[in-house]
Amino acid sequence: MSDAIKQSEDKQPENVAAENKPAAFNLIIDDQKIAWLSIDVPGEKMNTLQAEFAEEMQVILTELKKSGSSVNGLIIHSLKPDNFVAGADVRMLAACKTAGEAEALAKQGQEMFQALSDLPYPVVAAIHGPCLGGGLELALACDYRVCTDSDKTRLGLPEVQLGLLPGSGGTQRLPRLIGLLPSLDLILTGKQLRAKKAKKLGVVDACVPDTVLLDVAKSFVDKHKGKKNAKRKVSTKEKLISQTGLGRKVIFEQAAKKTNQKTRGNYPAADAILEVIRHGLEKGFKAGQELEAKRFGELVMTSESNSLRSIFFATTEMKKENGSSAEPAKVGRVGVLGGGLMGAGISHVSVAKAKVPVRIKDVSNDGVLNALKYNYKLFEKQRKRRILSKAQLQSKMMQMSGGTDFTTFNHTDVVIEAVFEDLDLKQKMVADIEENAKESTIFATNTSSLPIHQIVAKASRPENVIGLHYFSPVEKMPLVEVIPHDKTSEETIATVVALAKKQGKTPIVVKDCAGFYVNRILAPYMNEAAQVLLTGEPIEQLDNALLNFGFPVGPITLLDEVGVDIGAKIMPILVNELGARFQGPDVFDTLLNDGRKGRKSGKGFYTYKGKKKEVDKSVYKLLKLTPESTLAEKDIAMRCVLPMLNEAVRCLDEGIIRSPRDGDIGAIFGIGFPPFLGGPFRYMDQIGIKNLIEIMNQHAERYGDRFAPCDGLLTRAGLDKPFYE
Repeated sequence: MSDAIKQSEDKQPENVAAENKPAAFNLIIDDQKIAWLSIDVPGEKMNTLQAEFAEEMQVILTELKKSGSSVNGLIIHSLKPDNFVAGADVRMLAACKTAGEAEALAKQGQEMFQALSDLPYPVVAAIHGPCLGGGLELALACDYRVCTDSDKTRLGLPEVQLGLLPGSGGTQRLPRLIGLLPSLDLILTGKQLRAKKAKKLGVVDACVPDTVLLDVAKSFVDKHKGKKNAKRKVSTKEKLISQTGLGRKVIFEQAAKKTNQKTRGNYPAADAILEVIRHGLEKGFKAGQELEAKRFGELVMTSESNSLRSIFFATTEMKKENGSSAEPAKVGRVGVLGGGLMGAGISHVSVAKAKVPVRIKDVSNDGVLNALKYNYKLFEKQRKRRILSKAQLQSKMMQMSGGTDFTTFNHTDVVIEAVFEDLDLKQKMVADIEENAKESTIFATNTSSLPIHQIVAKASRPENVIGLHYFSPVEKMPLVEVIPHDKTSEETIATVVALAKKQGKTPIVVKDCAGFYVNRILAPYMNEAAQVLLTGEPIEQLDNALLNFGFPVGPITLLDEVGVDIGAKIMPILVNELGARFQGPDVFDTLLNDGRKGRKSGKGFYTYKGKKKEVDKSVYKLLKLTPESTLAEKDIAMRCVLPMLNEAVRCLDEGIIRSPRDGDIGAIFGIGFPPFLGGPFRYMDQIGIKNLIEIMNQHAERYGDRFAPCDGLLTRAGLDKPFYE
């Protein structure tokens, strides 16, 4: 902390914030005529901007405006130990009943930040920790920005991820600060910048150790006393590209084209962002802000934003839960059985995110080496992007060891098994760990379909055994299913949930049943895609229909990515455990007999050469098909999605998932169910249960009983009861 602040606190100078209750904003003017505005939202871990702070800020801004020449500069900083301002409080948007009310909120923010920008002396933002959304818009309204080089420091405008655009001047100030192209990249993706990247792009003026943050911020005031920030120097390249009518036209046309390829028209915020930034650059800052507030208000009222905000609230809630009534035990070491892709990925998130050492066991040293190489490549990518130093990379790799025996497994707290989907093999793994590890060691099995109660059938310590189903690739996929069986202890559940969170995952606790939740709802979707294919619909048409619906990959591509051989193993398990409705068309053997495992073998429904893939037309002949498009894309998509919705309701009613919320998050994070629809349950509420039943009955008449609505849907329709109140 700067000596200036220490002195001013000792002397207890005038504080102009409200007296009756703890203030979020407090102003102190020190002996050197520097104003220090601190942010500390009472009772909250993170600073967020809230509508009720407007009056508080107005008092402070009026005081600052009056101060004129008696103040040399203003420094804005946070009193929270690990965050600046994490954004505006999203909860206040839910209270808006009309677009006009939401627009008024945006205008309020714009006016507040404009008043800050208009102060006649230099204003500096001293940033440590997250500076996101409204927090960055606040910082952009300052003349200078200084941030710490801490890994906690992140800067960005993530509003697009909530179906919104920055509504307090961000769409206008950022392009004028760093240029059009980098601004579009940041605002359209919502990506967060690390401190050094923010400095390189010009978002911040300095990046320093947190111990000197406030002193460096003060030096900016001392250096620029009485002067506002000089106009940014624009490169010749940018003048040619973004500051001419033709250049801007080309940029916005290309940006719109690339954006539409990604969003496929499902995310209205992206189009609004392009429109508002372009309008501001062509018509001026004030006109840009007016349109920014108007579009912000309209976006708040869209179903897409409502759905995306529901995901935000759900994941925020889930961070506070541990899935159990018990407290989690400490996990100091993790063991991983299997050095394949799953085992390597689990090792990676354990070391990189959870920061615990890992011991990998495989049947061969080659398996261990492959897992270590996989991890080295991932860390090396981070080093090349300057996220890690060479020393940090070496330190991470030192946290990993491996071998073909159980050396050091008697010191592990959790062992995660990632071997083949073979019941006998998994039961042997349980026995091996019970023999070679501590009595308290938890055994977590990464099975994707085998019921946990079968794996644990011969265990001597069944209370320590649990399912922990990761999704591939582990280092990228955000979901993990935690599957206790009927004898799993509450402490085991809590410990594994806590570990999964430290690994950077969103865990959902699901009931022990074949396929659990995600694969169980995915199977009927994939089966129906295969049924559609066998009617002769072209592969590209089928995949495109579901891409346009909002899935990240089409179902045929997904089968190739997962592996036809994996599908062939999982489907019989589901049929055996859950019944004939999981019986899909018999195409697996035909494909496998022709050497078509998918991407891993270089061919499946597609052929693969490096990153290039194209439909292998010979697969039509193999399956005795003549490709011809007869169905509209919307009809194909609905035909594939309806069986998934039906199965999701069954999972809820059978207690496989604990709530519609968990079901929505599981489907979005596990299989990429379109986030803008909010998940299967929110989507069903949007359609309306009675309307959905009507659609299902029409499909049942046309395509068969597999589309008949389940009892849970019929009951809810009779009670006129949605999934979410």
